Amino acid sequence: MSSEVDLLIVGSGGGGLAAALTAADLGLSAVVIEKTDLFGGSTALSGGAVWIPNNPTLLKKKQGNPPAEVLEYLRVLTDGKVPDARLEAYVEHGPRLMQMLAKSKWMRFSWCKGYSDYHPEKPGGKPLGRSIEAKPVNTKILGAEESHQQKNAMEGPLGLWITIADFPHLNMIKRTTKGKLMGLVAGWRVASNSVRKRHMATGGRALIARMRLAMRDAGVPLRLNTPLRELVVEDGRVVGAVVGDGEVIRARKGVLLATGGFDHDLAMRKEHLPEGGQDDISAGAPGNTGDGIRAGMSLGADVDLLDDAWWMPSVVDPRSKEVLVLVAERAIPGQVIVNARGERFTNESSPYVNFVHDQIEGGHVPCWFVLDQKARDRYPFLRALPGRRLSKAWYEAGIATQADTLGELAEKMSMPSLVDTVERWNTMARKGVDEDFHRGESAYDRYYGDPTLKNPVMDTIDQGPFYAVRIEVGDLGTKGGLVTDENSRVLRPDGTWVEGLYATGNTSASVMGNEYAGAGATIGPAMVFGYLAVQDAAKR
Repeated sequence: MSSEVDLLIVGSGGGGLAAALTAADLGLSAVVIEKTDLFGGSTALSGGAVWIPNNPTLLKKKQGNPPAEVLEYLRVLTDGKVPDARLEAYVEHGPRLMQMLAKSKWMRFSWCKGYSDYHPEKPGGKPLGRSIEAKPVNTKILGAEESHQQKNAMEGPLGLWITIADFPHLNMIKRTTKGKLMGLVAGWRVASNSVRKRHMATGGRALIARMRLAMRDAGVPLRLNTPLRELVVEDGRVVGAVVGDGEVIRARKGVLLATGGFDHDLAMRKEHLPEGGQDDISAGAPGNTGDGIRAGMSLGADVDLLDDAWWMPSVVDPRSKEVLVLVAERAIPGQVIVNARGERFTNESSPYVNFVHDQIEGGHVPCWFVLDQKARDRYPFLRALPGRRLSKAWYEAGIATQADTLGELAEKMSMPSLVDTVERWNTMARKGVDEDFHRGESAYDRYYGDPTLKNPVMDTIDQGPFYAVRIEVGDLGTKGGLVTDENSRVLRPDGTWVEGLYATGNTSASVMGNEYAGAGATIGPAMVFGYLAVQDAAKR
């Protein structure tokens, strides 16, 4: 059995669906195939932020920036590791992609005001942030397809839905007036959903739902349970792929690989990732096993950044084995994160990729999150509400340890330096200045912090009982992949194009290099370079 389209898109995350919508806009026939029975990839599992400066949502809020300023920021972050042509293409064409998406009634976004760029202190960085998110959507509109969409952790109990912009306020439900008001809003949302029988989604799930609805309007098919088997090459050009049970889909204009990284391929992780980050503690989509990367490599494609990932300090739930990510928790004021000796080794509130880079480079694997009862009473921790006990299963598995005094905790954990570390921390916390690692100096650090304190991310650790929770090196997906140019064309080591083959998202080596510009700097580039791949293919 065989069929033919202009463009074959492999993978149903943000990059693949953006490419599908671009193809429809240009009048090309396309099909999206997905290896699993759930669409949306890691995008659907994520918070769903999109980092594309100068997009229409930001411009309406008068938050545009000169392109040269954005480029300066990206050049500083990538430190010469990414070709300038790719950075320029991203900055120039990102707004064009978003303008194209805005033609659909479904593609509606809002600005995450105050969600700082991850390095706002760098030239071109912005403390108010440039991240946007898809507006909440009722996924019942998807009909039968609703049950085939990846879910994410932003759906709370009883159908509670929380946007990225809501979260820092709800996080302060015990501390601020805005937090208490947000708690009332949350209660209203639960009641409203129950009465109106809605299935409201936010974050990455809302973004993917909206893109799928736009695709349906445009008539672009999505096929589930259709894995890529191998690429079809004729006269040195990729002309399609063998998929599923042997079906051949021919592609007149080319094949776009948007299959994610090698998050869950243990052999590739052990071969490429650094010691300390090789275990599969990934929050990436279950289907991300390096298929697209291996397919490109089999045709002689070059690869880069395979030794890096979108790292995320994480806790593994011993019951469900779910990877629980630590984002806002690292801004809890009354905590420190320490190594096996009980010593701090970095700024706990720093961007998660930078935190784990420091953790791996120092050999602090695992490390330990130490906090007191005051912090537990005031702030949520992972999925435990303020004041709620940590799960008994965590203690039984050795993930959590509790003691009445700090000295007792240090003894239980065999951490000879812990008491001294906390005493020094408390001295600095009273002044509100972290003299060792500068915690709280960046606008990013403070975003999830407690605004009632002198330094939103610093408070004393002095009210027992005391807790230590084991932190693993986790990730949101791998960062390395096929080397591509400014048009998303897959390149060989000599710089020539593997004709007919394109890649985007975590199948390609990241345009961010080893860094992370801001929330959504994974999804934003995946979408933009999916768009650019189709723009180039349309000319072929």
